Amino acid sequence: MKKAALIVVYLLITFKISAQKNTLYSKVYGANTNPAIIFIHGGPRGNSTLFEGTTAEVLANKGFYVIVYDRRGEGRSIDTTAKFTFPEAIDDLNGLLKFYKIKKANIIAHSFGGLVGTLYAEQHPEKVISLTLSGALFSQQETYDHILRTTKKIYEDRYDSLMVSKISGIENLDKNSAEYRKQCYEVASKCDYFKMPIPTAESKKLWTAYEMGDFNKVNIRNDRAPILFYENESRNNIDTKPILKKLKSLVKLYAIYGREDKIFSAKQLNDMKSIVGGKNFSVIENCSHYPFVDQQKIFIETATRWLK
Repeated sequence: MKKAALIVVYLLITFKISAQKNTLYSKVYGANTNPAIIFIHGGPRGNSTLFEGTTAEVLANKGFYVIVYDRRGEGRSIDTTAKFTFPEAIDDLNGLLKFYKIKKANIIAHSFGGLVGTLYAEQHPEKVISLTLSGALFSQQETYDHILRTTKKIYEDRYDSLMVSKISGIENLDKNSAEYRKQCYEVASKCDYFKMPIPTAESKKLWTAYEMGDFNKVNIRNDRAPILFYENESRNNIDTKPILKKLKSLVKLYAIYGREDKIFSAKQLNDMKSIVGGKNFSVIENCSHYPFVDQQKIFIETATRWLK
């Protein structure tokens, strides 16, 4: 019992956000003597409940000190004054490191969190041991173009003129707008681009446990977050490949993606492989946008091998 208590420590912490009265939700799993991992969730509008409810404890049991948090104004970090900019997100990460007295951490960044993690590592390479991109965005416009091109082909093959017309309308929207981003992802979701093609017994179990459990009950979504992000952040449609190429000499870079994560083209995945290197790149078969749930065992084994 004592050994278990030493190995896995659960702490629910909220700490003051700089110059604000609001608090930032965070929680740690594992002993603080182990290598630190900070998980950055997707968004803007997201939270860490899925990763926390399915994977954080499992990863901690592999010998890591895992920190999950919800960005300012997102999820459980309620903040009506949040601006949802990258500098704000970088401040949150600095606050986490300071609060937990961590000098350097490994970062696992999912989806939109990949942009946050990359920009953070660019500004503070001295605080980052490694950056692992998990189903993470890196060339946004390429992703949007790929989604619209491939979904239009799907509906053309179905002779669905209404959806073809709708996608043509999305293509003509302002590409630096919240509405453009929203509609791109809506049509991708409608075509099941985020779904695992052949769910395994283990993935079904994980998804069901999450959906029926306590973490899904606090799966708080701030619908204003994407709108405010596009209003307040000028870098709202970026390509971080040049940044990642420069980071290679400063931090360890890893990337893990699902083969069936259909929001990314084959070219994009090849580009990422070229950047991080073959040994630091993994594509998981029968896996979509959530590798840590769709194929958790492979995800944990890969992350442990890289980060240990």
